[in-house]
Amino acid sequence: MSMVNAGALWKVASGGNPLARIRATRDGLAAVRVNVGAAAVHTGLLDVLAGGDATTEELARELGAVDEALLLAFLRVTVSVGLLSRGEDRPWHLTARGRALVDDDVVRAGYEAFAGLHTAPYRQTAAMLGGGPRCRDMADQGPLIARLSAAMEPLVMHELTRTVRERRPLRVLDIGCGAGLELAAMLDAAPEAQGVGVDLDEGAAALAGRTLHERGLTGRATVLQADVRQPAGGRTGPLADTFDFALLANVIYYLPMAERVPLLREIAGLLAPEGVLFLVSTVATRQFFSRHLDLLLRCQGDGHMAITDVAGLVGQLTEAGFRADTPRAVAPGAPVVTVTATVPG
Repeated sequence: MSMVNAGALWKVASGGNPLARIRATRDGLAAVRVNVGAAAVHTGLLDVLAGGDATTEELARELGAVDEALLLAFLRVTVSVGLLSRGEDRPWHLTARGRALVDDDVVRAGYEAFAGLHTAPYRQTAAMLGGGPRCRDMADQGPLIARLSAAMEPLVMHELTRTVRERRPLRVLDIGCGAGLELAAMLDAAPEAQGVGVDLDEGAAALAGRTLHERGLTGRATVLQADVRQPAGGRTGPLADTFDFALLANVIYYLPMAERVPLLREIAGLLAPEGVLFLVSTVATRQFFSRHLDLLLRCQGDGHMAITDVAGLVGQLTEAGFRADTPRAVAPGAPVVTVTATVPG
């Protein structure tokens, strides 16, 4: 191999903006790695290898791959990012990193979301700015959003369960219950309570039902695919009686601003006097994720979704008739807050 010309190296290092070039390459390669992981999930490659090592021919058969050369090139890329390994004349094997992607569903959902849901708006920004159609990720990917939201569980669960234990409710309601993790935690924290989970998305409601079944809580809880935004007189079944405690976690920003106070009023109507609403929401700050989520929401549907700041959130609760406590950040510097709000007796 010939020696690299020192003068050429100097031109590469000194041309343009070296630091910006390095940063662009680093960020670009990180984006490629995320997409490699997502492709390894979407093709079924990692799931096949989770069942045991396999040769290229066996993988081609399992995955329905008709172009074995292309499959081999893809497998080599997955090795280069550390998801697979392969010794000389040995089958393909999942590494610890690949195994974590299979076994930890939040990790899996993260690769899926950051290769699609969270980056699609930027690929379509130019078209949307010119009046083109907006995204439909929030409407179409409810189950993925629910799975990814499980990553927030440790950040809010301690405060949620502490509040439930203090209040000792007999009926709890989880609005926009997603995967059902918070509903299960509330029932564990209040052993005498019965619970209801509600979600507009059929897939998310089914996921919550499975969570409750796996936790042995189906006898104490019901999951509905329903909308709580209906007059109190029209409610039947599990929503007919009032609740002592309601959870609204990472839901309110999916509604247009004009619909948020009416929703909060409907929730107040579902609660008994001195009943509590525990609200969790990302709020508008200068942080990157806060601004990214705000843009992601504004790119959806009719463009009426957005996040609000802390003062705006408290103002909406007050206007809806709640007595709101001071919002608390779930972690230092995080743009996610919890607010405990009470229906006056």
